[in-house]
Parts: sequence; C-alpha cells; structure tokens
Amino acid sequence: MRYTITGGTGHLGSQIVKALTEYVPASEIRVGVHTVSKAQHLIDAGFDVQAFDFFDEESLGSLLQDTDVFIYVPSKSHTSYSRIGELEKVLIAAQMTEVGHIVAMGFVADQVNNPFDLSAFYGYLPRRLAETGLDYTIIRNALYADPLVPYIPELIERKNIIYPMGNESLSFISLEDSAKAFAKVATTKSLLVPDKIYTLTQSKNYTMPQLAEILTEVSGHEIGYEPMTLQEFADTYNEDGGGHMLASMYDAGSMGLLDQVTDDYQKIMGEPATGLKKFITEKYSEL
Repeated sequence: MRYTITGGTGHLGSQIVKALTEYVPASEIRVGVHTVSKAQHLIDAGFDVQAFDFFDEESLGSLLQDTDVFIYVPSKSHTSYSRIGELEKVLIAAQMTEVGHIVAMGFVADQVNNPFDLSAFYGYLPRRLAETGLDYTIIRNALYADPLVPYIPELIERKNIIYPMGNESLSFISLEDSAKAFAKVATTKSLLVPDKIYTLTQSKNYTMPQLAEILTEVSGHEIGYEPMTLQEFADTYNEDGGGHMLASMYDAGSMGLLDQVTDDYQKIMGEPATGLKKFITEKYSEL
C-alpha cells in the first residue's frame, strides 16, 4: 500500500504522519512538502519525501503516482478562492494518476449561511468530490483546542475571554486526536467508506463562561468573559492579515454554527476524544 499525505510538516499533517506509523511502516508513506530542507528528519526516518506545488501539475502528479490512499490536507490560505483553485488541481491530478481513495480534511464551518471566510471552500469540498467519481471520505474537524493553551497568558493579563461569541457554544478537538482519527480511518478498511463524512469533536461543547471557568481553574487566575465586537477583534488580531478571517469564524460561532458534538471520534478510535479540561491542563503544564 502507498499512503500519500500533503502538509507533512504542518501542524496537522506532521501529526498524521506520526500517527500513521502506528499502523504502517514509514516506507509505505509518501510525504508531500513544499520545502524539503524542513523535512530532513522525515527523510532520516525512512519516509518517501517529495517536494511539490499544488499549482504545478508535474510535481503534483508525481506526488500522487501509485497512491492507494491520499490524505489531502489543504494549504494554509485565507481565501476560499485560492483553496478552491488548489482543490481543482488536486482533483485533476488524482483522476489522472488514478488515486485509490481520498481522505480529505473538512471543517464544521461549511453551512450555506456560514459567514466564515473559508466556509465556501469547505462547503464546496464534498459537493465537488461527489462529482468526480473518485472514492473519498471526508473528516470534518471542530475547532482545534491547541491554540487555547499559548493564549492563556494573554487572557490572564486581560482577565477575560474576548471572543465575540454572545451566548453560543464552541466545540473542540485536539490536533493529536484529529491526527489519530485520520490515520485510523486511512488504514482501516471498515472505516474507509466511500462518500462517508465523519465529524471529530470532543464529547461536549462550551459557552464562553464555561470555557472561562476551565481556564480559571487550570491557570489559577480569574478569567471572565467580556467579548469584543467583531471589528475590534479583527483589528486586534490582524498582524498577519488574518484578522478578518478570525473574526468571521467567531461570527459563525455567534450564530450557533460551530457547536456541533458527535460521537464519531469514539466510533473510530473506540474511546472518547481527550476532554478539553484534561487537554488544557496537560499542555499548560508544559509551558
């Protein structure tokens, strides 16, 4: 078997690569990267590492050649337009090289009325895959819990969570748990079901006061909830030009569109996803 994954040195992709080795040898895993020098540790570990560009047909075709299962982790970009263009290149290459099965990363912000900047891409993904005739499985992630941990010192200083969420809730999953589920689905015939969509979440969601309570207990500092406006939030976190995208995500959250909870993780892994309090406690102790 040949497993190919994009984003192999990224936040999620690198953890999927690691999780895959619990099921298959490194020699069966091809890792697509944009900069080979950043993946020397993977080469040393016996992985087949290839440089590629989503918009270069030759390199993308070479990456997907002889692939039985392709784990598609999209590039990090701020617009649906660029990601849809990338997806089209991926699908052309997958059809040309006769990829056996695509496992594609989705996100819970894919509803038709969702204002999140990347919602159009995540809504387009399943519909476009359905047109291709390719076998595919989509794994939708809830919000990643991981960014909460390095954010705690700022929240302690502010004394408040400031997400513009109103009274609505958010659901979370850790990168590690998501990666474990991706690897298990990709390597398990009974889970690698064509046209199947899984949604990975923890076992409950959280309002912002509930989240503040957890962060207060873990940090030992009183943290409340005093939301900014969407514009204030966008302006505050616009250092890399992503302020509007972040604000649009919480805009979706304030509409109750990011609060989904499922037991798909438990169905895949045979145990619940790591709970939010346990996850934050463990990772915060490592800061």
